[in-house]
Amino acid sequence: MRRKQRRTWIGSSRLWIGLSLLGVLLAWRGLVAWQQYPAFVLPTPEAVASRWWQELTQGALLQHTLRTLTEALGGFGLAFAASLVLGYILANWHWLDRIVSPQLAIVQAIPIVAVAPLILIWVGADLRAKLLVAALVTFFPMLSSVVVALRSVPRDIREMAAISGANRWQSLWQIELPLALPGIFGGIKTGLALATTGAVVAEFIGGREGLGALINIARGLFDTPLIFAALFTLGLLTFGFYQLAMWLERRLVTWE
Repeated sequence: MRRKQRRTWIGSSRLWIGLSLLGVLLAWRGLVAWQQYPAFVLPTPEAVASRWWQELTQGALLQHTLRTLTEALGGFGLAFAASLVLGYILANWHWLDRIVSPQLAIVQAIPIVAVAPLILIWVGADLRAKLLVAALVTFFPMLSSVVVALRSVPRDIREMAAISGANRWQSLWQIELPLALPGIFGGIKTGLALATTGAVVAEFIGGREGLGALINIARGLFDTPLIFAALFTLGLLTFGFYQLAMWLERRLVTWE
């Protein structure tokens, strides 16, 4: 019954998403027809779709997309691994959390656009810098989710595990981590979306490949349909990341 209700909810949500997208496209097309905007100001949806297909069949769009995908997933992987390790430490040593968390919050408050040029100078305008920028953008939200999720595990359950003879590793792997998964996946969903943002920001500042670089090229050529095509591809990437996280959550979190 519960699975049937979930399928019904997923089906209805997809229907509403499709209808809302259709409404946006119709409103977009109507606005262009009403105001008679030139293509370099606001192209029609058909022009954007044609430009997107042209770049895709020529291979350029796929090449840029794969570059951004590599940077986003690589940065996310680095941030996720670091957030799990540091999150477990901060969740169990509160005195260290009181020292480290304010400093991390200060670093997070600095806009990544201001920090990215320094990273590119120090590391170089290559893949390593893009990975690092993407990791920095995603690290703090995921770290916060890991800390909150681990601390939400009931203390009596941990004590029962210790009384039963479970060591720290067994308690983490078999009790704390499974119970904290719903909260951790909240950070994963946010982190995957932000990883794309970080990769694109790095490409804006210094890069010849990637969707951010493609947008820069299109802007210099006043090729607005290509800008929209790149933005549409970024939206597809983010949506795909979110759906992947949702799928993993349904497979791993089976007790809710």
